[in-house]
Amino acid sequence: MKGNANIFSARGITAMSVLIAIQVVFARFLSFSQWNMRIGFAFVPLIIAAVMLGPTRAAFVGGISDFVGAMLFPSGAFFPGFTLTAALMGLVFGLFLYKRQTMARIIASVAVNQLILSLLLNTLWISILYGSPFHQLVEPRAIQCAVTIPVQIATIGVVTKTIGVYLKYHAQQYS
Repeated sequence: MKGNANIFSARGITAMSVLIAIQVVFARFLSFSQWNMRIGFAFVPLIIAAVMLGPTRAAFVGGISDFVGAMLFPSGAFFPGFTLTAALMGLVFGLFLYKRQTMARIIASVAVNQLILSLLLNTLWISILYGSPFHQLVEPRAIQCAVTIPVQIATIGVVTKTIGVYLKYHAQQYS
């Protein structure tokens, strides 16, 4: 799908809708969740959106899937900060991984998302939402990031390689 195409084309909306649905299922039903952290593979549809659809559409997938998941399957109070972070994560993955996926770009995208958006920004949102001191939340969330970072790097490497093979195969089929 071309990055310069209208983001509201029928094909783009269809792809985003499928990825949103998959991400909602992964985040709400296939993740380990506590009040202050969530561990799972809900980032995979976001990676697919980032690689195949670009940063803008990946941001839409991240933000809309968080909002839809919170409305349909709430696991606590809705807080728009988490939706903002989810959209920013899609944007960051898209900026780093759209059109070019190298190990350095994968590591950089995971580092920005985990260390800045998840560890700092989401911890701030949790602190505001639950009235917990920020500094007390950082340590357990840092442990979560330490576990999540290598898992995400490895998973993104496999997903981007698989997408590359898929796109190469279909380019040959339609040439």
